[in-house]
Amino acid sequence: MSTRDLTNPAPISMATPPSGEQFEIRSGDKSAVVVELGAGLRTYTVNGREVLDGYAVDEQCSSGRGQVLMPWPNRIQDGSYEFAGNSYQLPLSEAENHNAIHGLVRWVPWTVAERAEDRVALEFLLHPQPGYPFQLALRLEYALSEDGLRVTTTATNVGRDACPFGGGQHPYLTLGTKTVDTLVLRAPGRTVLQTDARGIPQSSEPVDGTEFDFRSPRPIGGTQLDNGYTDLERDADGIARVELEDPETGTGLVLWLDDSYPYIQLFTGDAAPSVRRRSLAIEPMTCPSNAFQTGEGLLALEPGESATGVWGISTNYGG
Repeated sequence: MSTRDLTNPAPISMATPPSGEQFEIRSGDKSAVVVELGAGLRTYTVNGREVLDGYAVDEQCSSGRGQVLMPWPNRIQDGSYEFAGNSYQLPLSEAENHNAIHGLVRWVPWTVAERAEDRVALEFLLHPQPGYPFQLALRLEYALSEDGLRVTTTATNVGRDACPFGGGQHPYLTLGTKTVDTLVLRAPGRTVLQTDARGIPQSSEPVDGTEFDFRSPRPIGGTQLDNGYTDLERDADGIARVELEDPETGTGLVLWLDDSYPYIQLFTGDAAPSVRRRSLAIEPMTCPSNAFQTGEGLLALEPGESATGVWGISTNYGG
């Protein structure tokens, strides 16, 4: 049996990026990089143009860029909730606002389950832990085609008891402009959630007549967005579409989501220096912020039950 010299440990290799192993996928003029840490989406390009406001391979992810948000998206006030007659307390991962934020899988390594030139699937088994004593098998598949990027998320309750679940993802979209102010946005939400200073929804109201109404395309201008939307308008195929266009160049993109995502969060990043108004976060969510307390949109997965959601990005430039 060999022994390790703990007094003179081997030097730590600096070759591993902060986000872990990098998984590049390609199809035609499209390419994306998915990372081991959190199964996040680090970059997405079409015809050599950045679609995602991502981060460099030697950087740590900041402002949630491209991260996967499970088993809840957004915030839980004070990190506390009740489920099935029991009370739970989560770590306060947003300590400055006394909230638990964006789930439990952003900073853990995922395992590659399948890999091909144009797609990659990663998996993670979320074990019971303080504040969330449930067990989930999680899987994300990223696939590229001539239609763009498609992301499929599946969560399966592999524990013995029912568990609360919500999911989402946090991509920031860009058309290469200095700020998003000049971009034209169309967002299908008919109802907007108004939050307090801690990001916790306090009320919801129709968007009619408010600065949050983007159902008809118009410039973002100086509007500061960090709001959830629901009651989404959907096309005949059941898909809701958020559209972003640069009127000067005519280039644009669409983030689409299936009916497993009844909510979106729009965020211009005003309070986040690394992305401030340079890009627009368009976040698909199965439930809104604080759903573990309010129950709004929250899924209760029975043992053996799965929840699957699909969203994607298409562009009008390149292939």
